[in-house]
Amino acid sequence: MQVIFDSVRRGSVAPQRVVLLPAAYSGPDDFVRAGFIGAARERSLDIDLVFAAVEIGEVTDRSVLASISRELIQPARAQDCALWLGGISLGGYLALCCAARHATELAGLCIFAPYLGSHIVTGEIARAGGLANWNPAELAGDDDERQVWRFISTLRSGSLPVHLGLGREDRFAPRHRLMAAALAPQDVDVVSGGHDWPTWRRLWERFLDTRLARARAPGHR
Repeated sequence: MQVIFDSVRRGSVAPQRVVLLPAAYSGPDDFVRAGFIGAARERSLDIDLVFAAVEIGEVTDRSVLASISRELIQPARAQDCALWLGGISLGGYLALCCAARHATELAGLCIFAPYLGSHIVTGEIARAGGLANWNPAELAGDDDERQVWRFISTLRSGSLPVHLGLGREDRFAPRHRLMAAALAPQDVDVVSGGHDWPTWRRLWERFLDTRLARARAPGHR
């Protein structure tokens, strides 16, 4: 898996790590161009950053979750890092899929404008009157979309910290509102903007300020 690893401490590992997965047809370089590294370093945060590539072929054959666990989650655990896993759009969906399987191994979940499945599934939830009233039949093992929504339904009462960032004018806003309604209000951050990198950059900055502002690098106050 291709990654960009930005270490805040030369020669050592920071106590916290944020791993982000990109939107479809985007890659690690797009996070850099959008200023994600610069935003974190301007705040003197004592965190390492990992931006990973996602191969569409691995998404299609469902091997990508094993790759994320093996190459991104397990190394952080081996180095005793508190790991925030996150992503944008398709990357947010994959982060949710991974969190459903590895929630106890994560310090938190940070997702921006996540892809949340087809209209078929989100339509079911909307017609039920929201996630609290949605009660699907027993799910097949490969029904990833409904499995993700079932996991989302547990987040409000669970112990995993969640940060959901959304653009108010995002073209997927109706689906996003279904998820936002299932979370605690303080776990949802909404800004003006669409499904684009400038909006995601603003959401990233707000995530850093609200969730990680105490993680100051050594030597900074």
